[in-house]
Amino acid sequence: MGPTDPFLLRGQHGTGPLAVQRAVLPDAVSAAILTRDESYPLERIDAHGLFARQGAPLPTPYRLRWQNQRGLHERYDPYLFGPVLDAATLSRFNAGLFTEAHHHLGGHRRIHDGVPGLFFAVWAPRAVRASVIGEFNGWNREFHPMRPRGSSGIWELFIPGIDGLLDYQFALETRVGDILIRADPYGQAYEPRPGTKAWIPEASHVWQDADWLERRQTNDWPHQPLHIYEVHLGSWKRGPGGTWLNYRELACDLIAYCRTMGYTHIELLPVLEHPLDESWGYQITGYFAPTGRFGTPDDFRALVDACHGAGLGVILDWVPAHFPRNEGALCRFDGEALYEYADPREGVHPDWGTLIFNYGRPEVRSFLLSSAACWLVDFHLDGLRVDAVSSMLYRDFSRAPGQWIPNHYGTPENLEAVSLLQALNEWAATHEPGVLMIAEESSAWPGVSRPVRKGGLGFSMKWNLGWFHDTVDYLRLPPPARNRQPGLLTFNRMYAFTERFLLPLSHDEVVHGKGPLIDKMPGDPREALANLRLLFVYQMLTPGKKLCFMGNEFGVSREWDVLAGLDWRESGQMPGSGILSLNRDLGRLYAAHPPLYDLDFDERGFEWTDCPAPGSAILAFLRLDRNGSRLAGIFNFSCQAVCDYPVPLGEGVVRLLLNSDWTGYGGRTPPGAGSLRAPRPDGPFEVDLPPLTALVLGPADPAKPRNL
Repeated sequence: MGPTDPFLLRGQHGTGPLAVQRAVLPDAVSAAILTRDESYPLERIDAHGLFARQGAPLPTPYRLRWQNQRGLHERYDPYLFGPVLDAATLSRFNAGLFTEAHHHLGGHRRIHDGVPGLFFAVWAPRAVRASVIGEFNGWNREFHPMRPRGSSGIWELFIPGIDGLLDYQFALETRVGDILIRADPYGQAYEPRPGTKAWIPEASHVWQDADWLERRQTNDWPHQPLHIYEVHLGSWKRGPGGTWLNYRELACDLIAYCRTMGYTHIELLPVLEHPLDESWGYQITGYFAPTGRFGTPDDFRALVDACHGAGLGVILDWVPAHFPRNEGALCRFDGEALYEYADPREGVHPDWGTLIFNYGRPEVRSFLLSSAACWLVDFHLDGLRVDAVSSMLYRDFSRAPGQWIPNHYGTPENLEAVSLLQALNEWAATHEPGVLMIAEESSAWPGVSRPVRKGGLGFSMKWNLGWFHDTVDYLRLPPPARNRQPGLLTFNRMYAFTERFLLPLSHDEVVHGKGPLIDKMPGDPREALANLRLLFVYQMLTPGKKLCFMGNEFGVSREWDVLAGLDWRESGQMPGSGILSLNRDLGRLYAAHPPLYDLDFDERGFEWTDCPAPGSAILAFLRLDRNGSRLAGIFNFSCQAVCDYPVPLGEGVVRLLLNSDWTGYGGRTPPGAGSLRAPRPDGPFEVDLPPLTALVLGPADPAKPRNL
């Protein structure tokens, strides 16, 4: 059975002396047609609500008036209006090249043929009938069946004279006669979770960030500070009684805090609409809608705008790797696998039980490309952190032999996903220069951050998960055992400049029983805190851009709970206040000293001065910028103090910029203690290293005293 076109029955047909007008009004007891000058009664033809009149043609568009149990209604007849989507739009969508599909599919306010109303379009190629249902028609699918647009698989309908603030869904009839109620995949806003009814918001926010966007286009970000604060808005801070804060309320405290701490960007765990709080936002049902938990889309725009006004970029976690099986969302959208691969060996994620997008289907590519473009263009975001890229790249990801389907070369790479990611990153680089495309990618896939034209995936950066796990595995060791495992710290330098890396202390490492960072540190409470301070200084001095998940910066003592706010009391008292002070000073130090960021992706920016060999837990290195300026980092990962350690900056005046053991951070060394000295005039400086301590040193103005 082919698709049913309601326009063949409804509306006005015939242009000669005798025409027929038909309308389907299922709950009407009487109906009439209204023109500008006359009223023409309609005759009820059958019990299903078909009304008709035969006579002279009437001027269009005319209005329908009908009476039902709820009263008298009057509205233009939708079946007098022609198609909205043109052939070029349909072709681009079907070709998989469309980054503006969200402006055409879904629900939109529109003036069509001079009449205001709402336009709806949905892709459901296997449906034999599609209808818009909502509050405006009593959720009755007989009122507003949609027009099929040929082989495109798209159904559309313009409904004049209705309000976008009313909820709506799509009703699809399958080939076997099932009726499916589906959420709008392109919905801009949805009812409160876990519901999936959409509504059409008005975008009335007036952006104030034109200067920011212009500067971003030419920002030389690889040579600039990039220090990201990773945030889950629902659990960063809560209101009275544990209520969620609005996007606008969050903006006030979050922006001020990030500026104080020296962060350059805020990265939001997915705020795309999702039904389950416990998914953290990673199981998405609304790929074009900021979650209504914290306000309207305009409220979200206001948050982004305020960040830009304060000099903060905003990055969004974006999840093209999988989607949930939720009833009424994307799963088997038109009765069969549509957005997902049909074969479970391709289409079901073995780790999460979710569904995998069919990256080879052009219309799915248009959907995902448009989602990314929506956030970067319509919401002015400064980048996307693409989640679970490894699971996209490999068809055998987390699968045993025989449980996956190879590509046409017989190998496990998902070439369709590779093509999608390359297309996305090329589009971003061309159309939104300066935005950051960041891959959470944990395999050894070559060229993740290499340009597409050079055979890479085209991302701006890649998370260095190997650095995190090696570093924390080293710190987990009791200090006496560290002498035997220096490779955990030095191995990263073997590949540190093969990609543009970002060093994450992320949410994934402080949840699901992993505990907070402090729980990963050995020793008594004082030693554990000293080790945690070492981790933060080591991250800041290691080549690569930086990311810190909320709560880590003050050493939160309990595992992250998505259903509760952070315990901010810990940040105001020791030891949390000491860890917070350290991270605040590190943020300021980082921004003020180009050697810490200028050559993050260039081996000229790093130089070993004491690469630990077996038997040692001391390491020291230099960070350099393009002008030759240098800073030194010295790390004592042992529990033994070291005296008279030579400062690796050569001869000249030296100053101590930071000591992780200062009492203000919770350590034992008073600020200004005379641990830095030159044993002979004009000779190299030496320093005493307390146990479990990091020092940051730099050249000083020769005119200043030598003991600074």
